[in-house]
Amino acid sequence: MYFGRAYFSEKMLGQGNEGPSLSPAVKKILAIVPAFNECGNIGRTVEEILKTAHGVDILVIDDGSWDSTAEEARQAGGMVVSLPFNLGIGAAVQTGFQYAQRHHYDIAVQIDGDGQHDASFLDKIVGPIRRDEADLVVGSRFLEKTGGFQSSFGRRVGINFFVHLINALTGVKVSDPTSGFRAYNKKMIALFSEYYPHDFPEPEAIVVTQQAAGRIVEVPVVMRKRGAGSSSIRYFKTLYYMAKVTLAILLHMIRQRRYEA
Repeated sequence: MYFGRAYFSEKMLGQGNEGPSLSPAVKKILAIVPAFNECGNIGRTVEEILKTAHGVDILVIDDGSWDSTAEEARQAGGMVVSLPFNLGIGAAVQTGFQYAQRHHYDIAVQIDGDGQHDASFLDKIVGPIRRDEADLVVGSRFLEKTGGFQSSFGRRVGINFFVHLINALTGVKVSDPTSGFRAYNKKMIALFSEYYPHDFPEPEAIVVTQQAAGRIVEVPVVMRKRGAGSSSIRYFKTLYYMAKVTLAILLHMIRQRRYEA
């Protein structure tokens, strides 16, 4: 199912952008930017991508915001899909995959709308896919000592928990499984346009990729503190997040084993 309405113009498609280009070997790249009430952040995020990566189309999925997120994104030069109401991060990102699939993009890059992800790392994120070394690339703030924002203590506990859980269940070790700074090739675009985890999707998406025999590669990136506003995962919600995602991962693996039986 495809949600929302899209707004297009030549400027929105990045024409005339004078920033440095990603590899000419890549024909079409879509930056998927989910955003919910990110007024004050989203405009700067879109502008940074436009300055950093020439030829990358930017699709902001306005997930039912009640502020001026959609208008700010359009004014900054992004395409916008406005969802009818808040459907959650999973539905927002899946809308981006569906758009990428429908419009035949070679690579999709997921980047948060809150300013935490540094768009100057876009070329590094897409590099392993461009070289056909990966199907999913995860930008990790923990892979190397690169500095930058390392998240709160509570969030780091949750991240470490998922590192060990995913490794125990799948044999895959990803140092930053909650990172939303990612790149996907056509295989993963097609897969996730059909199914993408709904709530707090990033750890489960790694498991889904592994179950689909996808190649997962991490690259080191630097992340920043979010700009305006606050994270949706705070305090006691971290424990709820850990429990819910763990259950979702286990249920996915059980269903997968039944299909293979």
